[in-house]
Amino acid sequence: MKRALPRMALVPLSILVICCSTVPITGRRQFTIIPESQMMAMADQQYAEFMKANPRSANQAQVRMVRNVGERLRAAVERYMAEQDRSSDLKNFAWEFNLVESKDVNAWAMPGGKIVFYTGILPLTRDETGIAVVMGHEIAHVIARHGNERMTQALVAQMGGMALAQALKDRPEQTQKLWLGAFGLGAQVGILLPYSRLHEKEADRLGMIFMAMAGYNPEAAVEFWGRMAEMNKGGVMPEFLSTHPSDATRIRLLKELLPEAKGYYRP
Repeated sequence: MKRALPRMALVPLSILVICCSTVPITGRRQFTIIPESQMMAMADQQYAEFMKANPRSANQAQVRMVRNVGERLRAAVERYMAEQDRSSDLKNFAWEFNLVESKDVNAWAMPGGKIVFYTGILPLTRDETGIAVVMGHEIAHVIARHGNERMTQALVAQMGGMALAQALKDRPEQTQKLWLGAFGLGAQVGILLPYSRLHEKEADRLGMIFMAMAGYNPEAAVEFWGRMAEMNKGGVMPEFLSTHPSDATRIRLLKELLPEAKGYYRP
């Protein structure tokens, strides 16, 4: 009896070859079918719409702190990528670090360096180093192109590997929901695509390294995620944890990752 081919088999071989790349530092090979130029174009549009619809924080001290941390991490990441001869990976990035007024405990990032913090997460970050933990984690998702991987998986699973441009043309509403879900905005449309354990572990590892490169003590990552875990135990599920598992296993893995991260730490 002939066995049906998996839907991924519908993706042309040329795309499979062209879109295999490696994640910085970890060296993991990844598969994506969406050109980064398209990812950034959609990110710019969705980000602009979000910022128009949501109030920016009026607390200028907090705004400056978030942006200062973002700029320090951006400089560290760009310096590292240049040293690895991978500056082209950041081509056309237009970094932005914004703080919006919301009680939600959340933060997210989009392709091209668009990072948003909600004021509700600041009591948990507590200080600049705590912000660097979250900032490093979100920048790691961007640098590792996890959003592209999630969109690729969704397009393959739900649309048979249809190209993004074609999906936007033929199924705009469904594609819009996939996009918003892939970047943590899915609560608005009733769908949320969780990061895989692989992506989360990779973002934890890269995030600790990036914050260490920027001069922040990576030990703060263990403390921050410990606070998030305690909040979760109290029966309050922060939006930030809806796709970010936080438990004893995560804390243990963070502690295991500390020695590597400390190797990049330059206070």
